[in-house]
Amino acid sequence: MTTKKIAVENMNWDDLRIFMAVLRVGNISLAARQLKLDHSTVSRHISRLELCLGGALFKRRRTGLTPTELAESILPHVEAVEGGVVQLREKICGSADQPSGPVRIAMMEGIGSLYMARRLASIAVQHPDLRIELVTSAQQVNVSRREADVFISFFEPSGRGMSFHRVGSFALSLYGSQAYFREHGRPETVAELARHWFTGYLEDMIQVDAVRWLEEVIAEPRMRFRSNSMIAQMTAAAAGLGLVLLPRFSVENEPALQPVLEREIRVTRGLWLSVHQDLQYSSRVKAVLRYLEARLREDQPYLNGVGEQGRPGVRCTGTGETAGIVQASVQI
Repeated sequence: MTTKKIAVENMNWDDLRIFMAVLRVGNISLAARQLKLDHSTVSRHISRLELCLGGALFKRRRTGLTPTELAESILPHVEAVEGGVVQLREKICGSADQPSGPVRIAMMEGIGSLYMARRLASIAVQHPDLRIELVTSAQQVNVSRREADVFISFFEPSGRGMSFHRVGSFALSLYGSQAYFREHGRPETVAELARHWFTGYLEDMIQVDAVRWLEEVIAEPRMRFRSNSMIAQMTAAAAGLGLVLLPRFSVENEPALQPVLEREIRVTRGLWLSVHQDLQYSSRVKAVLRYLEARLREDQPYLNGVGEQGRPGVRCTGTGETAGIVQASVQI
């Protein structure tokens, strides 16, 4: 007991910091690269922490390292320590007038690549000492475990120690290309969609239900092309592989796509901005949050397809079904 007490008293922040890095990526080599350390140094820190705590922190699986019960039990406490260190660093080094340092923003591929990336140049001009990192992901990013500082999602996020709120919405419409219309004709009614081909997501790779938007248009679509990438779906549809349901902000990047049944079909999704509670007071993160929220709210007409840059559409005010087709504005 005395030995364990002495060991715990000798615990240091570097061991905990490296433990969190390995936990987040599930791989010692990857964690070492991110921390700019060598593999043996990271392993040594993990071994020292395990010795201090009296048990293993990770199990080896084919997919990588997974946390043990011991690791899960200490996680809330280590997160609290980490949050305190972040706030202390901001207090000592940060400046509310001159935010600086890296801020990692995570969001889905489509909105990240086709909408947000080009708009992040403005914040770089406003705050030249900030370093912006954009991560596109097809699954929920865990800001509780600091996989990102800020997360923009299509759904209300969940997780311990998170602060989040809704900042707007965006609309999706159905599109097709002349290459497709020449081969299969252009649907004139929602009932006709039952005989047409579609492109969409790989069913077994969907990890976020919010992207199951095609199911809200047609119950059993005839799938001709699937991909876990929205950009790949868009490109395939432009080449004539099928009709595709896309956010309206994305089609300006693919002029070959034309709206289909624009007045009858419209799906919407909410936009949520989330951050870890320990980071929301950081000057660098606050600067990014203010910019993102202001930009998303300002761009609401465009994101919903009614601005000068968007392709205007009409929101359906009622609901109805024809051969499994939903004619409604569906929100989450």
